[in-house]
Amino acid sequence: MSAEATTATPASLENSVVQAGARPGPAYAVAGLVILLALAWLARFLADGVPVWLEDTPLAGVAASIEYPVYAIALGLLGNLALSLAGVRDRLAAAFRTELFIKLGLVLLGATINFASIGKAGGPGILQAVLLITLVFGFTWWLGGRLGVDDRLRALLSSAVSICGVSAAISAAGAVQAKKEQLAYAASLVIIFALPSIFILPPLAEALNLSPAVAGAWIGGNIDTTAAVTASAAIAGDDVLQVAAIVKSSQNVLIGVVAFLLTLYFAFKVDRTGGAAAPKASELWHRFPKFVLGFVLASLVATLYVTSVGSDAAAPDIATLKALSTIFFVIAFVSIGLEFKVSGIREAGWRPLVLFGSAAVFNLVAGLALASLIFSHVNL
Repeated sequence: MSAEATTATPASLENSVVQAGARPGPAYAVAGLVILLALAWLARFLADGVPVWLEDTPLAGVAASIEYPVYAIALGLLGNLALSLAGVRDRLAAAFRTELFIKLGLVLLGATINFASIGKAGGPGILQAVLLITLVFGFTWWLGGRLGVDDRLRALLSSAVSICGVSAAISAAGAVQAKKEQLAYAASLVIIFALPSIFILPPLAEALNLSPAVAGAWIGGNIDTTAAVTASAAIAGDDVLQVAAIVKSSQNVLIGVVAFLLTLYFAFKVDRTGGAAAPKASELWHRFPKFVLGFVLASLVATLYVTSVGSDAAAPDIATLKALSTIFFVIAFVSIGLEFKVSGIREAGWRPLVLFGSAAVFNLVAGLALASLIFSHVNL
């Protein structure tokens, strides 16, 4: 046997093991978890440190506005590349549990959303959220059908752009049983579009001479991630931030409603091919992303707790839960980068990008119209 025949790279050995059906041992899962947590720590360290390091430089504004999801996904992608070149990514993949970490983060996020606070906004925040989600989801779903985008992927993109980004996409993914590559693709598009929105919307709101209430409703209803909404609205002012937080929280609460409707639609229509029988209640329960119930329950419990002890007394506990939620989200975003596969983008093609970009523009226009109509007479 020649030397050439006996020589194998780490990647080829890895592929042969995977193709042979061998399962990596627990040591690889532990090693993968260590790498995941190390990258998550580094992402959080950069998110906290970079704004301080660049405080007195021309890049101070940009550095202060870049949130942890950007660092987390970027480090995850770099780690993905390094591990793939070393031929060990697939062996370590058991630790990269994007869905699990986002579900844990979402349940904890629910505990930071006070239904009573949303109610204090009177109807405007909830009305804005309901109407905007309906319009944007409907437009994205319709356009995705015209462009020929896969039903599961367009469900993820429609949920992400109309509700709250990655959190909504992960909820939709469970309801429609989407592929991991589709979820990673949707999450990447959310971050790509959310980042420039942080800087564009505040000066645009000022140029349009929008009131703080209208500007807050517009920003809260259009930027997909909660972290990016906070960063953008903070640039525009405290009054803007207050309204933006209410509108975004109202959208977050509606995650469960959209997930439930998607579960029904895919179970009764999309997945019923060849005259298949209607799904049973047990199947619907199995398909429904049950962590959404945890999200709602956590919010209800938190609301009762704040009402019982008072907002000032509850503030430290709510802050702790929010910090824990952020930790799980950081880990989840790193995991998205580590799980990402180029084949997912190649398979999806250019249509999802056009769909998401078009939906983002429609969201801007519809959001501005609704915010101007609903919040024009709201005084802060």
